[in-house]
Amino acid sequence: MDNLKAEIKSISSKIQEEIIGIRRHIHAHPELSNEEVKTAVFISQKLVEWNIPHEKNIAGNGISVLLKGDLKGEKVIAIRGELDALPIFEKNVVPYKSCNDGVMHACGHDVHSAALLGTLRILQQLKSQWGGTVKAIFQPAEEKLPGGGSVMIANGILENPKPDSILALHVFPTLEYGKVGFREGQYMASADEIYITVTGKGGHAAMPGEYNNPLFIAARLLNAYENLIEETKKQSVPTVIAFGKITGAGATNVIPDEVKIEGTFRTMDEDWRKNTHEKLNSIAQKIATETQSTIELNIVIGYPCLYNNPALTQQVKSAAEIFLGKENVVDIPLRMTSDDFAFYSQEIPGCYFRLGTRNEERGIISPVHTATFDIDERALQTATGTMAWIALNLLQTK
Repeated sequence: MDNLKAEIKSISSKIQEEIIGIRRHIHAHPELSNEEVKTAVFISQKLVEWNIPHEKNIAGNGISVLLKGDLKGEKVIAIRGELDALPIFEKNVVPYKSCNDGVMHACGHDVHSAALLGTLRILQQLKSQWGGTVKAIFQPAEEKLPGGGSVMIANGILENPKPDSILALHVFPTLEYGKVGFREGQYMASADEIYITVTGKGGHAAMPGEYNNPLFIAARLLNAYENLIEETKKQSVPTVIAFGKITGAGATNVIPDEVKIEGTFRTMDEDWRKNTHEKLNSIAQKIATETQSTIELNIVIGYPCLYNNPALTQQVKSAAEIFLGKENVVDIPLRMTSDDFAFYSQEIPGCYFRLGTRNEERGIISPVHTATFDIDERALQTATGTMAWIALNLLQTK
């Protein structure tokens, strides 16, 4: 394996500039969720150029690759990378700045797709030295409910053949480039969207006996939810209930008929998630009855909790330590963010880990989902080499 590790490091170094160029092209031409047509075409062209067989147009713009080694082997390892970008105006002043105003790869999906292509490039060149199958999943619409992952699963991406396990990496701007981070077990939260319509009775503000002010009802509802938030803080399950938007289209002397509220609910336990849904609804209906109003609560079910299979994560982490050195592999804490990789990890053993992209000396420190997010592109070599090494380690494990 030492010779194989050296070969992977050599190839990842040789293709580094090519993979950076791929990342920059994807970054400069971002497309929103379910609109990744040109991105998928570009990726397909690269796969054709490298003589890597693949299927297109899965669950929209998704691509599936089955790369088989020349040696005998029955194991199947899946690796996922995403295609879509976010509705953000990029503020970076770089040659590869987004050409599509208002759309930006601010969550690193350009990095993930380029890294997955680079991983396949390495594995393709080493086909004579491994057996089994690597299933690469280029997934659309990670950023938009119901999540491209769930749609690809519904379209059979985890069948024919069924992977033994699945991997994914994600950029991590709080971690220095050259490093990767892992966490076993529960890692990221479920994410549901909350939409509330409070309907009272509008009227002239000077005639209080003739209206039922939905603004006061909404305030009462939010106060009750604030009490529920305080209760959740006493629980052992990490939970977030937050509201970021309230709209009541009245005026100084006009009471509106309705108020709309929007928020998010996130937690780390599926049973607790269901229980909290019931509490949110119970509180809303109680206040509606007491105030003789109507409260419509719509909880849009989003991504489930993301769980990293402990045995798989230990194995992947150990492989990363061998490839990068223990000093470059760190443990990372729970996060209340979410990712639709959770759909895959609930179906088969999964490991979702973090790729360090930070470089403080160069000012590359912006968080994801911001207009100045960028990476130290040397992280791409870390990503391609490490993922190729991990895949081959998993394929050789009985």
